[in-house]
Amino acid sequence: MDFRKYLPLIMIGLVVVLVFSMCGSYNGAVSKEENVKKAWSQVENQYQRRADLIPNLVNTVKGYANFEQQTLTAVVQARASATQVKVDPNELTPENIQRFEQAQQGLSGALGKLLMITENYPDLKANQSFLGLQQQLEGTENRISVERKNFNEAVNDYNSSIRRFPTNLLVGMFGFTPKGYFQATAGSDRAPEVKF
Repeated sequence: MDFRKYLPLIMIGLVVVLVFSMCGSYNGAVSKEENVKKAWSQVENQYQRRADLIPNLVNTVKGYANFEQQTLTAVVQARASATQVKVDPNELTPENIQRFEQAQQGLSGALGKLLMITENYPDLKANQSFLGLQQQLEGTENRISVERKNFNEAVNDYNSSIRRFPTNLLVGMFGFTPKGYFQATAGSDRAPEVKF
């Protein structure tokens, strides 16, 4: 039996298998990249929810005439800064995510100061509108945490997928690059110092 006459069929069969394998790798990478983009949009959605609640909170607090105007101004400015920083889902690099996170941290700090100062205003703390907004903000902060976790999981799945052999040989040709993760805030590994 002469195998040489079957050699062209064997070569065609190998090429077909290779092409289908490449298509599967490419399609898998596309699917995982789209999942990362979807997870990122959910992160942005929750941060936007928080930004949308802030004007109502500020207006409720403004009703208390002797409230620190400087604190309210800082919250409004931090909100404006945080909403100006946008990250293109196609450019989810560690640097872009860190830039986004820094803007959001400024807003978190200003909100934290606002809520801490409200402790000095018993009437404000008892106001139903303020209490409702405070609960919504707490819920939103929890949602942000969940969505950041989901985003990091999607990024991990995508990054792991495009680094595996033989997919890594193919995806580089089509421009698939690793995505960045949300990182812990600098200093969050130390317990805050509480002074009375």
